[in-house]
Amino acid sequence: MAEWVLMDEADSGYLIEIAKLIRYWILSSTTKAGSGHPTSSLSAVELMVGLLFGGIFRYDLDKPALPNNDRLIFSKGHAAPLLYSLFTAAGAIKENELGTLRKLNSPLEGHPSINFPYTEVATGSLGQGLSIGLGMALNAKYLDNLPYKTYVLLGDSEMSEGSVWEAIQVASYYKLGNLIGIIDVNRLGQRGETMVGHDLDLFYKRISAFGWNTITVDGHDFSSILKAFKQAFISTNNPTMLIAKTIKGKGVSFLEDKENWHGKILTKDQFKLAIQELGNLNFSLRGSIKKAQDIKPKKQKSVTLKPLDDPAIYHIGDLVSTRKAYGIALARLGTIYPEILALDAEVKNSTFSQIFEEYFPDRFFEMYIAEQNMVGSALGLSLRGKIPFVSTFSAFFSRAHDQLRMLQYSNANVKFIGSHAGVSIGEDGPSQMGLEDIGMFRSLLSSAVLYPSDAVSCEKLVKEAINYQGIVYLRTTRNNTPVIYKQEEHFPIGKCKILRRSNSDVVTVVTAGITLHQALAAYEELTKKNTFIRVVDLYSIKPIDIKTLRQCATETKAIITVEDHYPEGGIGEAVRSALSNSTVPIVSLAVSKKPKSGTSQELLDYECISKQAIIAKVLEILQK
Repeated sequence: MAEWVLMDEADSGYLIEIAKLIRYWILSSTTKAGSGHPTSSLSAVELMVGLLFGGIFRYDLDKPALPNNDRLIFSKGHAAPLLYSLFTAAGAIKENELGTLRKLNSPLEGHPSINFPYTEVATGSLGQGLSIGLGMALNAKYLDNLPYKTYVLLGDSEMSEGSVWEAIQVASYYKLGNLIGIIDVNRLGQRGETMVGHDLDLFYKRISAFGWNTITVDGHDFSSILKAFKQAFISTNNPTMLIAKTIKGKGVSFLEDKENWHGKILTKDQFKLAIQELGNLNFSLRGSIKKAQDIKPKKQKSVTLKPLDDPAIYHIGDLVSTRKAYGIALARLGTIYPEILALDAEVKNSTFSQIFEEYFPDRFFEMYIAEQNMVGSALGLSLRGKIPFVSTFSAFFSRAHDQLRMLQYSNANVKFIGSHAGVSIGEDGPSQMGLEDIGMFRSLLSSAVLYPSDAVSCEKLVKEAINYQGIVYLRTTRNNTPVIYKQEEHFPIGKCKILRRSNSDVVTVVTAGITLHQALAAYEELTKKNTFIRVVDLYSIKPIDIKTLRQCATETKAIITVEDHYPEGGIGEAVRSALSNSTVPIVSLAVSKKPKSGTSQELLDYECISKQAIIAKVLEILQK
């Protein structure tokens, strides 16, 4: 472990001067911007100056991507002016650049974004930073075997978020001594006092109960701060939380501990008064950050503990669920891609991620029933160069929609596997049925949404997901379905497959997953009546194959979409969007009644998305 040297009294004076300068930059940049959160930034100045310039933080400013750099996450992202001022004090950016705060095309956005090269992750939606830091700490301890530490600045208001406590539990379970949280307890939220106020003892008792090393500290006293960081630095077994009593608006008397100043800026006259209070400033002063050691990550082994079957094990007609095919595929691909790993929310024996765990136990993380933290941790792992596959029931990803929403702003490379999708899961009932998931993942920028119908397509799409840079959602089915594809088939993202076609096709049926098999059965029945339909497997819902769909629209009289999903955001809306300039009639069969318990086939019939419903709709269209 690197030696840690406590600063002497002279150095503490140097930190005080840097803190004054940073306060000036916070006030000047927000005043010029005409918006921002100066008071929330002012409260954490000493905490962050002590961390970065007090001999604790290790970071090579010339190499932000250095694998062994310490990580700093501003979970209280509204304190962005403080973050930018810190790196100005470090000499990483020029002072005049602070004048671009919150301006269009400036990397200094209102909340930290990855456009600023020293931002680890886009933050601002409160309650997420500790989970992301947890993922980075997991990577350091269990995967890369690196000594870097991850520091997360938290606001006291966001400590009400359940996702924070999910992270606190899981970090303790994994004994992440390399994870240090810092709570800026400044007492005031946006509209008044927080739930806890300045009761540091209450925070101490709560967090200690989860097995964390817990330290209370005067958040404006450098001696106290540096000693606390030293204690956190040498901790090896459990995560550490610094609970710092601070004053919102610290350094400006008419702002200190005053309500109704959250997210407000100073007038020009108020700014002049505030600067007078700061006293003499040394604008040439710059802080020094200790360089991190240039240590390379441990090389991941591309071997398995058990022999794997040959890929060509599926035969036409075999009954295999796509959820099981996913687990088998990921285990196979784990031998080729050492950077992939799996996270699951205590349903690994249902999602079949346990197959991957059997072969690669060191690359599997049980995240328990804490889906928000699981998604945030996956982001942290992704940002350290891993490719996480995150699995749970498709319905339960909705709990983590805010975390999913934020992933897109950090260029995340995470793959999500939602099993037990739709009413076809049967007797478990609506609480377990994912019926909104396609729409949720479709709404994310540059995401891919994939829906395999058999084991072969699932295996091929898992590999496609690995090679796709960005967010991928793979929807799997609970029930066994027959294999319909040969092993040599390919499934490029952005395409679809026409499974049944003729020159006499009257209607095109576009579907995917479980309802594809209903459409194929409908085809067989209609063919006996000399009625021919085209059947399209829309395995890639996003991006969608517009060219093929347009061809079908010109060659048949109507399009019917069929899906085990609510109408909103699903396959029907995706097809309508793709064919927005077409005049062909489009009819959608989707889950439109309140679901209930029953057998899979009973529910497909009840929701009018079964073979019989497709046949009836085709005949109805032809009669018109």
